[in-house]
Amino acid sequence: MMKQEKIRARRIARIRRSVKTAAKGRARLSVHRSSKQIYAQLIDDAKGETLAAASSLEKSVRAGLKSGATIEAAAAVGKTIAERAKAKGLTNVVFDRGGYLFHGRVRALAEAAREGGLEF
Repeated sequence: MMKQEKIRARRIARIRRSVKTAAKGRARLSVHRSSKQIYAQLIDDAKGETLAAASSLEKSVRAGLKSGATIEAAAAVGKTIAERAKAKGLTNVVFDRGGYLFHGRVRALAEAAREGGLEF
C-alpha cells in the first residue's frame, strides 16, 4: 500500500469508529464518490443490510445533468436518498463521509439530504 492509501485507510477507520458510537440504533448514510459518479447508501449496521441506495448513475437522477461528477448531481442524489429514506420511515440518520473532506460534492449531498427531511 502506498503512503496516501494508508493515511486514507486510517482516516476511514477513525471516522467509522466515531460514527458507529454515535449511531445508537440509527441508520448510517454512507457516501462514496469516484472521479465520475457519487453514491449514497442507508445502511443498518445492526442487521448488516442496505435499506436504501441512490447514485448518479440512475436515469431519474441523471435527467438534465451533463455529468455525474458535479455538485448538481450530488444534490440530486441527496434529494433522492432523502425521499427513499422517508418512504422507509427513516428521518434520523448518522452521516458517514467515508474519509472524504466535507466540502464540494460530499457537502452538497449532505445539504440536499437535510433539505429533503433527513436529520443528522
